[in-house]
Amino acid sequence: MAEISSNLIRELRERSGAGMMDCKNALTQTDGDIEAAINLLHEKGLGKAAKKADRLASEGLISVEIAGDFKAATMSEINSETDFVAKNEKFISLTKSVTSHIQSNDIPHVESLQNSAIEGKNFTEYLNSQIATIGENLVVRRFVTIRANDETSVVNGYVHSNGRVGVVLGAKCSSKEIATKAADLLKNIAMHAAAMKPVYLSYTELSQEFIEKEFIAFKANLEKENEEARRLKKIEKKIPLYGSKSQLTDEILAKAKANMEAELRTQGKPEKIWDRIIPGQLERFIADNTQLDQQYALLSQFYVMDESKTVGQTLKDRGNELGGSIEIVEYVRFELGEGLEKRVDDFAAEVAAQLN
Repeated sequence: MAEISSNLIRELRERSGAGMMDCKNALTQTDGDIEAAINLLHEKGLGKAAKKADRLASEGLISVEIAGDFKAATMSEINSETDFVAKNEKFISLTKSVTSHIQSNDIPHVESLQNSAIEGKNFTEYLNSQIATIGENLVVRRFVTIRANDETSVVNGYVHSNGRVGVVLGAKCSSKEIATKAADLLKNIAMHAAAMKPVYLSYTELSQEFIEKEFIAFKANLEKENEEARRLKKIEKKIPLYGSKSQLTDEILAKAKANMEAELRTQGKPEKIWDRIIPGQLERFIADNTQLDQQYALLSQFYVMDESKTVGQTLKDRGNELGGSIEIVEYVRFELGEGLEKRVDDFAAEVAAQLN
């Protein structure tokens, strides 16, 4: 049996958000394996999955460059050591110049960037000169460019005012005319994605293994909330039967519809008005039973600018208004520093080292 130290319990608490005794019990059950303990807490609804952003020490900026004709969108993440430098005008100018350089030269990856020439210098030499001027180590961590390769395609994007979150989107439209009118909607949807943090474009990208695992945790969290609601004599939330549209087969939907018809019959509602009631009830049934999609998939999320519709429905309605269709086919979201580990400093040891 591994020793369950106070530092290990503290780390698990910080990463999971669960209580101290829950963390200690989870570590005991998993023999001190912190990743397994996180999964255990997650499945029991006792804590949230570790959020990478909680462990980040990286600073810097996300930069987005949109071509004037909405045919190219480039997004980059350039890291600095401190937030102070990230607000420096020279660093801000650097991020914009590098992002523009990547787009205009169609640079595909970091290695190609390092071998490119910018302002008459090799890029590595150029970056080193910027490091010397700004006074911190700077790293071009990642970037992406999406392009509209024909006249019926359009791209757009958004970067939040603090430079910590950016999104770029690409759409395929049914005509050139619709493509020219879709850019503003794409920017608004990019703003939605920046705020709502969808991981995927469509629910079809969620694996069955992921859905099953997350649905267990989702229900466990609802059950915990309902325990508190019962204690406070408040209305309990309904526990859904399913979590994703991929689980809603034709048979399940047909059974749900039959149950709705039976309920309307019991209520004495005339059959001639059922077709005005049931579509709305089916939409509610689907919404109630696709909450994982709403959490993780952009097209399934309710649109922040009109919460009566999903993003997918908003695109469909706008396409219909314009006499055709708009389909998002590319989606990339960057959040500053995601995936980078926070540096752990031992302040006492650092002071002692300086005194010696």
